[in-house]
This record gives sequence, structure tokens and C-alpha cells, in this order.
Amino acid sequence: MTNLGYIKRMSIDNFKSQNRGGKGIKGITTIDSDFVEDILMTTTHNYVMFFTNTGRVYRLKAYQIPEASRTSRGMAIVNLLQLAPGEKISAMIPVKGFEDEEKSLFMVTKKGTVKKTPITDFSNVRKTGLVAIVLRDDDELIEVKTVTKDAEIFLVTKNGMCIHFDESDVRSTGRSSIGVRGMMLDDTDEIVGMQLNTQGDSLLIVSEKGYGKRTTLDEFHSQFRGGKGVKCYKITEKTGNVIGVKAVNDDNEIMMITSAGIIIQLRMDEITIHGRVTSGVKMINLDKGVTVAQIAKVREKISDGDHDIDNIDDIPDEIQEDDSRDDDDIEE
Repeated sequence: MTNLGYIKRMSIDNFKSQNRGGKGIKGITTIDSDFVEDILMTTTHNYVMFFTNTGRVYRLKAYQIPEASRTSRGMAIVNLLQLAPGEKISAMIPVKGFEDEEKSLFMVTKKGTVKKTPITDFSNVRKTGLVAIVLRDDDELIEVKTVTKDAEIFLVTKNGMCIHFDESDVRSTGRSSIGVRGMMLDDTDEIVGMQLNTQGDSLLIVSEKGYGKRTTLDEFHSQFRGGKGVKCYKITEKTGNVIGVKAVNDDNEIMMITSAGIIIQLRMDEITIHGRVTSGVKMINLDKGVTVAQIAKVREKISDGDHDIDNIDDIPDEIQEDDSRDDDDIEE
């Protein structure tokens, strides 16, 4: 799926024939200012869940997403899901089934509310979608992650604060609940990202004026949810506010997208590790009036929703076998 909301399905054979390298997976054509944001591995009769900024969840069987060639842009997601005006996808998660009682979906909103709901609660989703979280006024759902026991949560705000707590601090609640306070925010602050300890060994924090740094996860001591957290970025007039955070390793690359539509790609092993209360280094030169709008981790790996897969030959046999089936053989 691309940043602008185009989606398509390809067989695994397409990936085997591709030249995959430092620039991600090649051969996917996008329009200007668009880029591939998520590549998920699943079988044709597994589900893909789509969470939106308004707190609703939709789902499709994977085979309901049109198959397309490597060079095709795909189909706009609004042609597959009954999205309301202004509703956009915040998270996309592949799910094999809804019987695993050890697995939950962890959600965070812009205003610092968090919620953990067992994945079993999403076993029946209508075509028109379901409420995944009840939002307060002027709030929106910004990220959803699949978590299991012992996951550690990191929330980062635009004013440069970070809180680190265990998923067990948040008790499970049903779909129609509001959730609980994950982080206490000042009136001018908001959450810009949520990351898990399993996604990398350091946090890459980027500011709107093109500065950024990496800080190791062990710099952020664990505390109970609902606090103000600790300072994770030194904001100055030169840096501007924080716009994004990603948990990364040395072998990752990230894309930075500017308000002018320029996209650049940076290697993480070239970004210096700094302490918590620092501003980092200039990562991109910006023209006057241009800011960094978004960052995204380059998908050099394929994800099954729980793990990243380095080698396409390591894909489980059930995926390989399922991908060879015709869609006509699959029952809804």
C-alpha cells in the first residue's frame, strides 16, 4: 500500500524475480510525491484489517484486493472500502485468524489515549466497518500495533517528550470503549508516533526543519502509563517541533517526505547516536518555507504482521502453497 492510498496484491513469484536492494523493492510505479509504505505478507484467504483516523476498522480477505503487475500502481483504497469523507487509513494489519487469545491490538490517539483490545473482539466486521475505539472530540486514531505479552510501548510527542511503559499497564477493554490515558500532554502537545521495542534498538526522532537523531532504547526508563514521560528531543527555533519517530537498526533506511513533495532516502548507519536531550544533526537541506511532513521506514523486508522476513525463500510453506491457488477456488 502506498502513502496516498493505492493498494494492490502480487504473487510471491513477483518478489522472487525482483532485484531487491538498498532502495527497497523495485518495480512498483507510483505517482509524484507517493511511495510504498507497507508491504505485507499473507495468504489469499487471510484477512487484512484497515484502521482509520476516525477510529473505525474495516477488513477484506486478501483475495478481494485486486491482483496487479509489478509496474501497476494498483487501485485506490476508497474503491474497496466504504470510507466516509475525510476518513483515511492509519494502520493496515494482516490477520490469519481471530482465535488467538494471547494477541491484542494496541491503539494510540493523537491526544494520548491508549487502548488494548483482544483480537478475538474483531472476529465479525461488517462491510461498513465497526467502531474500534470511541474517540473524544478533536481526537483521532494515529497508530495500531499487534502486541503480545511483554511488549514495551514508546510514545513520542511533537514537543519532544517520550514515555516508555509495558503493555500490561493497559488492561484489555472491548471495542466500544474509549481507552485510558497513555500519556499526560500539555495543551499544545500531541502524540506523533508509537513504536515497540521489537521494531528496533534505537528511536529515530526527526524535526520539522530537517534535524534528527537516534537515541538507544535503554535511555528511556520504563514507567507507569499516564505520566508526562521524559525529554527525548531538544527543540529550538532552528529545529522546530518533532514530526515523527521510528524504531530502527543500523541496517534500516528511512524516507523523509517534505511539504514540497520531495522524497529522500537515508541510511540509518550514517545517523549518529545521541543522548536524550539533544537536537541531533541536519538530515536534509530545506528551501525557505518548506518543512519535513512525514518519515517512513523503507520496507526492505516483507512483514507478516508479527515478524519481518529477510529472505523471500524463508516464507512459510503455507504461504507458498496458498499463493498458487486460483481465487475461484476460495470461498468467502
